Amino acid sequence: MDRTPHSTRDSNPSAKNSVDRCSGILFLRASEKFPWFTANQILGHKDMSSKRLHGVFTLLMLMVFNVSGAFVGITIGNDMSNMPPATDIVSILKAKKIQHVRLLDSDHQMLTALANTGIEVMVGVPNDQLLRVGQSRSTAADWINKNVAAYIPATNITYIAVGNEVLTTIPNAALVLVPALQFLQSALLAANLNTQVKISSPHSMDVISKAFPPSAATFNSTWSSIMSQYLQFLKNTGSSFMLNAQPYYGYVGGQGVFPLEYALFRSLNPNSQISDPNTNLFYTNMFDAIIDATYNSIQAMNFTGIPVLVTASGWPWRGGPSEKAATVDNALAYNTNLIHHVLNNSGTPSQPNNQSSTYIFELFNEDNRSGPVSEQNWGIMFPNATTIYSLSFEDVATTIPESPALRGVFCVANSSAPHSALKHSLDWACGPGSANCSAIQPGQPCYASDDIVAVSSYAFNDYYHRTQSSGGTCNFNGTAMITSTDPSHGSCIFAGSTGANGSKGGTASGPVDAM
Repeated sequence: MDRTPHSTRDSNPSAKNSVDRCSGILFLRASEKFPWFTANQILGHKDMSSKRLHGVFTLLMLMVFNVSGAFVGITIGNDMSNMPPATDIVSILKAKKIQHVRLLDSDHQMLTALANTGIEVMVGVPNDQLLRVGQSRSTAADWINKNVAAYIPATNITYIAVGNEVLTTIPNAALVLVPALQFLQSALLAANLNTQVKISSPHSMDVISKAFPPSAATFNSTWSSIMSQYLQFLKNTGSSFMLNAQPYYGYVGGQGVFPLEYALFRSLNPNSQISDPNTNLFYTNMFDAIIDATYNSIQAMNFTGIPVLVTASGWPWRGGPSEKAATVDNALAYNTNLIHHVLNNSGTPSQPNNQSSTYIFELFNEDNRSGPVSEQNWGIMFPNATTIYSLSFEDVATTIPESPALRGVFCVANSSAPHSALKHSLDWACGPGSANCSAIQPGQPCYASDDIVAVSSYAFNDYYHRTQSSGGTCNFNGTAMITSTDPSHGSCIFAGSTGANGSKGGTASGPVDAM
């Protein structure tokens, strides 16, 4: 069976061209609009040194989904020497409170073990089964009956991924892709499951011939007829465009000519700002540029209202001697920031109201996969359940609980602290600290492009009010202090406000993290 990262990079001879197209996006100008609101972005790069300041990753306690519906799930492959028992895998999912899982096949032991858990499951029709399903209506019906209908309702199957990067990795099967979708859909209708289960097919960026700038992106004309039929199917059935978005390949393929920070969702040097010249929209990360290129390619074919669902995105944590970017630190940074980005629900520059739910690739290392060393090391865990790096998922509350003890108490930035130190602390608070920094992004009530003390105060206070009961402090390496003076002003309301300064007492919202 093909595997998403390997098939994107190695199985397709045009993969390098796709990577080069992605890398081209990087030489424009950077945005100030990003859910991990680093100091450099919030302040519009004013009075910055050319050297970036990086937050230190310590303990990560991250949500799986938020109230708006956008979620982060995880992919489970099976190309490994010692596949854990299905019951053990489900126990891991429960322990991590992961509520969405993508199976690359329809393993019956997994589907049985997932019964009565409430976990939403995406099953897959492997590429080696696609020809049979796409050439025979009865075979498609049999597939649905054996792999979907037999397990519903106990197992919460909500999506079927038909093939994987079919157009670009097995072009001989391209003509049967849409018939396979249609035959499977007919079988779902016959089983009265068409409202619960949606069908689509994951694509790589190789289906887009011109990804830069995102506003001018178009699908490769080679697949125009099939893509048009595919999009019409999605429109008719209310399904999503499935996309495997892997910035790692874009960074590696660029061969060091663009910033690693751009691929990892980190703030950019002011000399590496990135924007779309046609729209003047700013981009702070490659992931958003890929998503917007996909939306614009869809629109270029005169289709709208089709959401993009990211079926694979991740970063390898180990590689060979020549794979310098495949490190634990980079994998941790990418997946941490990806989760923050999705759950922040801020969308992309051209689609601010459309957040793409995403499946991280992947839960376990797959040691049997071919290719370079990195291809076997995308997992966040070993198959024996040993954690590779400290990334955990947790469904937590999204609002700050009222704490009488903290009413009228505020954690604010020390105005005498060096601005470089404040920028460093602000990056940490809005990143690993998981303060809700949405109110200090451009256009929001607490945004102040030229006042790092003010924006840092909001972030520090939000973090403190979220975490004080579980040990969080107001210190930030000496850049913060406690005050009883309410810093709220106008419509910018700080957590803990009692209504002084004309404000309405209330709380901020966002993810909760312990320090």
